[in-house]
Amino acid sequence: MDIILIKEDSSHLMVIMKVSGIVLDPQSRTPILVLRDIEERRALLIWIGPPEANSIMLSLENIKLSRPATHDLIGNILDSLKAKLESITILDMKESTFFAQLNLLCSNGKKIPIDSRPSDAVALALRSEVPIYVSEHVMMMSSIPIDQSKEDEEKEQFKKFLEDVKPSDFFKM
Repeated sequence: MDIILIKEDSSHLMVIMKVSGIVLDPQSRTPILVLRDIEERRALLIWIGPPEANSIMLSLENIKLSRPATHDLIGNILDSLKAKLESITILDMKESTFFAQLNLLCSNGKKIPIDSRPSDAVALALRSEVPIYVSEHVMMMSSIPIDQSKEDEEKEQFKKFLEDVKPSDFFKM
């Protein structure tokens, strides 16, 4: 199962994601960031701007620029301040807008969440090689199935579990 529990985040269920790539919306020609869960069951599509798409593509293709671009600059600032990007999370979606945060660890041990656009957070996560998490709530609202057979198999397993479970199963010692 690709769902984990992140206690630091008010016990939200989070899904570990990876960047699958950038595609163009065929009608608007707007870049779309494609995130997939680790099990390749579901995808999350996020429409982003061309500069952010370019930054993500540079990172995916391991292209280093001669001078720091904006996301490189942010990473350099964090390094200089001895802060570490631990992970990023896409926490919510309201009115077709996704909300993300950077999860920073400061040198004094303090953890600081920083509000971010998902595209900027992903660009930084790729450069820092940190995990990308999406709340299960967002996945339920916005993801699309990639492998319907895995979805159907999981539903069948859960139905069988519900048919076979007895209250005493929860109190065995």
